[in-house]
Amino acid sequence: MSHPYTHLEPTQFWRTGVAQMDALDICGLWQPKFPIAPTTRICTAGSCFAQHFSRALRQRGYQWCNFEPAPAFMDQDLAAAYNYGVFSFRTGNIYTPKMLRQWLEWAFGVAPAPREIWQLGDGLYDPFRPAIEPDGFASPAEIGLSREVTLAAIRDAVRQSDVFVFTMGLTESWAHRASGVEYAICPGTAAGQFDPAAHVFVNHPYPDLLEDMNAALAILHLENPKLKVLLTVSPVPLTATASGAHVLTATSLSKSILRAVAAAVCAGREDVDYFPSFEIITSPVYGGRFFAPNMRQVLPAGVDHVMACFFKDQAAAFGGEQAHDVAPTPQNSQPIPAEIDEAQEELICEEAILSAFAPKNAQGNT
Repeated sequence: MSHPYTHLEPTQFWRTGVAQMDALDICGLWQPKFPIAPTTRICTAGSCFAQHFSRALRQRGYQWCNFEPAPAFMDQDLAAAYNYGVFSFRTGNIYTPKMLRQWLEWAFGVAPAPREIWQLGDGLYDPFRPAIEPDGFASPAEIGLSREVTLAAIRDAVRQSDVFVFTMGLTESWAHRASGVEYAICPGTAAGQFDPAAHVFVNHPYPDLLEDMNAALAILHLENPKLKVLLTVSPVPLTATASGAHVLTATSLSKSILRAVAAAVCAGREDVDYFPSFEIITSPVYGGRFFAPNMRQVLPAGVDHVMACFFKDQAAAFGGEQAHDVAPTPQNSQPIPAEIDEAQEELICEEAILSAFAPKNAQGNT
């Protein structure tokens, strides 16, 4: 007797595809829709995990593109501290589809960028990228000029890239109550002052996230019809949650919704794909081996395995040799930043600032 399960591949059964395999030998998790070659012009944006992705591409000689390079006088460490070379443009982390949509609407004139400014001590901060200037800006005019440079870099990235990689990280955010504009982090944490009358917590539901992601994709493809988009979901758990739930269940909810949004926007489209870095890092099959002791940060071995799967699946789909750990830094890329320790790497992620507000007896492995 024949039925739909008779002729399935071994990878489509848990026993043969997972249980009987060594976890590190599990393959074919991704069937890529389009090729990404060393000559492909790639830009990256999104949450903290996207930084691992761009570094891995550069280390293997792929053409990761930096459209907002650091001034020539800055060394690598200083450039990284000022958020140069972290993403393809100097927005800092973009955690949600709503934030991506905002930046694209501002860059392409769909909506005006807000003029709100935060203050901390003598420094002035951009509420939508508060971590890019460690000591703040000197004046509102300086914030405006800096943001215009970034918006121009976004326009160049969208129009000149072949592949736009976006890593979704969160559903939770803080917004301006009246306008709905979303901040990079809760006011009063990195800078500014929290005002419950002006600021509101938002935990985006699936329909809103889907609408925002589709709106962002529409802008990307309007400006560059040939642009391919590769989505990922960050495997990094939430640092903290303002939802009232336990942070573990809040993380599960957030990541599940983002994963569902990714599946929905990819369905039936050849120009939008999803790469399962989230599943590779977080699946119980791997026994948590890819996480640091704090069970939040992803170890280099985890990033290496994710990228090995990426290149292996690309080679299986489109032929060619798998990438090796090489070398040449593309002409339009920043030099690869020096290795940074756990504390320094956390500082690049705005959301990680929230760990400083945990009760002293709960900070342990934050």
